[in-house]
Amino acid sequence: MTRTVSHHLQDDGVIPNNCLPLLVYSQVVDHSVGDPARAFEQLFHGNGWGHSWRNGIYPFRHYHSTAHEVLGIAAGSAKVEFGGPEGVVLDVSAGDAVLIPAGVSHYNLGASSNLLVIGTYPPGPDWDLCRDSQQEYEAARGQIPRVPTPTTDPVRGASGGIHDHWQAL
Repeated sequence: MTRTVSHHLQDDGVIPNNCLPLLVYSQVVDHSVGDPARAFEQLFHGNGWGHSWRNGIYPFRHYHSTAHEVLGIAAGSAKVEFGGPEGVVLDVSAGDAVLIPAGVSHYNLGASSNLLVIGTYPPGPDWDLCRDSQQEYEAARGQIPRVPTPTTDPVRGASGGIHDHWQAL
């Protein structure tokens, strides 16, 4: 059974983060069978999260002020900082998924050579790319509260995830 862990990350004056928690889903996809990248794409798209891509996680601190994002770890592993220097550092591995609210930074601190990430966004505004600067922080703070809460969770669809952790906020 997939376990979901939430992390509340605070605005630190440079990284805005979000009042919505970061959600980490452990072992969403069985990475030892079939094509886990395709399995993540089918799961996310089936739950209404499109615009997917295949790549890694940038090795610099960044966030999106116009969209939420989910990352599915299809292969390999990584140590990722979420929420800036005052946030959390998590080890993610094949089969895991991380739902990142708009404004929450993510930064690849180191990864296996075979890291493959499937990323996607919910319907709505296109994503932007913000870095850890005071100028971008000021602009993002006004944008983040306007990002709509998705109607479906990228991993669990109509139940769990955002319905348990985001809807009450």
